[in-house]
Amino acid sequence: MRRGGEIRKARREEREPGLVAQLRRPPGGRDARIMLLAQLLDRAGTGVWAAACVLYFTFVIGLDAGQVGLLLGASGVAGIAGSPLAGHLADRFPVRSLLIGAHLLRLVTLCLLLVVTDFALLLCVVAVTHLGDRAAKTLEMLFATRVAGERRVTYQALSRSSANAGYALGAGLAAIGLAVGTRGAYHVLILADALSFLVAAALVWRTREPRGRGLVAAPSAAPVPVPDAAAETAAAEPAAAEAPAPAAGRSPWRDRGYLRFVLLDIPMNLDDSILGIGIPLWLVSRTTAPHELIPAFLVINTVLVVVLQLRVSAKVRDARGATGAVALYGLTMFLCCGLLAAAAGGGAWAASAALLAAAVLATAAELMRSVSSWELAVSLAPREARASYLGVAGMAQSVQKTAGPLLLTGVVMAAGPAGWLALGTAVAGLSLVQRRAGLRRLEELSAPSADPAPAAA
Repeated sequence: MRRGGEIRKARREEREPGLVAQLRRPPGGRDARIMLLAQLLDRAGTGVWAAACVLYFTFVIGLDAGQVGLLLGASGVAGIAGSPLAGHLADRFPVRSLLIGAHLLRLVTLCLLLVVTDFALLLCVVAVTHLGDRAAKTLEMLFATRVAGERRVTYQALSRSSANAGYALGAGLAAIGLAVGTRGAYHVLILADALSFLVAAALVWRTREPRGRGLVAAPSAAPVPVPDAAAETAAAEPAAAEAPAPAAGRSPWRDRGYLRFVLLDIPMNLDDSILGIGIPLWLVSRTTAPHELIPAFLVINTVLVVVLQLRVSAKVRDARGATGAVALYGLTMFLCCGLLAAAAGGGAWAASAALLAAAVLATAAELMRSVSSWELAVSLAPREARASYLGVAGMAQSVQKTAGPLLLTGVVMAAGPAGWLALGTAVAGLSLVQRRAGLRRLEELSAPSADPAPAAA
């Protein structure tokens, strides 16, 4: 009996700490804690603006639907350039300074929205804002991977949980302003978003520059143990001095294997458009489910991500585990699309149940994608040039945000239930291709006799 009690006690001690405990002592120590708070406030401001921007452009500025669509589409295209630009600059300048600059850039452009009413100028302002937004997300990822080291998957889970909590907080604050509906109320919402960027920049200024230049973790043949906050501070300067400069000629744009991963990662982000656009529009246009069900999709997504992201991430310990998560992503998306196809053929209750289940599956896919895409983006990149490589990897999400809604509304939904089945089958098939390609590249990078130049080719 005593031995059994000792075994149970040992198992309890081996379990991953809960969300609150992890947030108090995240991988990376003090700097990681500050960055998570900055991300929470940043996403809260972003949630405010995301909930109010379409109504602001329509009822306050006076734009028609076509102009609003062009405005948001142009911002999405501009955002595609934000990730590789941030990665390129991070190989040459401190990540911390670049992130502060990205926050301040968005602060200025948001304030310009208070006075700019000309459509051409609005196009430029919104595009620059979105470029800064995507650049900031890439720089946050670079900062996190450097301070969290080998525990970057755990940090990513904490980041996702805090970000979703921020979005929910921002959407709730926006609801108050939208209920008032006056021009002044909309201006207050814009200022709230701008203030979140200012506070986030101030918090980032309190952190220390993460060690390494162009690196995500200090180069070594074996996994590097994560030191505590005090030891990490003491070792930061030597690690930065020993880190090699980015190797000449190591460009992600010439690395066909990595570009193949980024290209295949685009459809691995479609859960975002399906949850935010596909399911609500499908409910309205092709099912008999009540329209009041639409807010439930956001609630389901937010709650499940905050509660389950850490547990899902704990199952993915390394890059090979991430390739398995990619395959599960494809299967989950196939089931989600199948439910959406079935929702069009039933009554109100059956359609509601199918749509809610599809929202749960889309969220499950998001949980796996947020871990697998990030871990593979880091692990499949050569160690000496990971900053620029991660910048290119960040393009996958930006491209999906631009092309995903067009694919869903112009092709998938136009084809009816068969369109959803075709989409689910395609994503499932591509996920298997991504898994196989990821495993092959991991073997090439881990081969002891492999030369960097052939691996890149």
